[in-house]
Amino acid sequence: MHKQLWKMVAFLLVFVLLTACGSGSEEDTASETDAEQSESNQTSEQNEDTVKITLTKDQGEEYIHEKEIPVEEGENLLEVLKDNFYVETDGSGQFITSIERVSSEDDEERAWIYTVNGERVNVGAADYELQAGDEVVFDFQKWE
Repeated sequence: MHKQLWKMVAFLLVFVLLTACGSGSEEDTASETDAEQSESNQTSEQNEDTVKITLTKDQGEEYIHEKEIPVEEGENLLEVLKDNFYVETDGSGQFITSIERVSSEDDEERAWIYTVNGERVNVGAADYELQAGDEVVFDFQKWE
């Protein structure tokens, strides 16, 4: 009888411990899920006040760099680019000749071409006013 009592106590103890561990991990999982959702919501809010600038070569075949950058209303693309990347321009300061030290050789017909939200823009970067949420891609490619 004494052995059966010990077996029953041991069984109940193991059952209680397993139940307690299981409940704790469900709570931990729920807490982690809540934390992830909160972080995701914060990231979404941050994305609303940022632009993403991606640098590539040869129509996206080679990835160079990418940054998500906070912007304020009225900022132009060239200034934001200069503040966040190594950028060189021609003598007038309007034409981008190099980004992150990627530039054309003297005899190459290559240039930095950019799109905003997947569409080619017909103004220079100095004249383009950024909007929160813009996705800008600068691609170093042959020009035609």
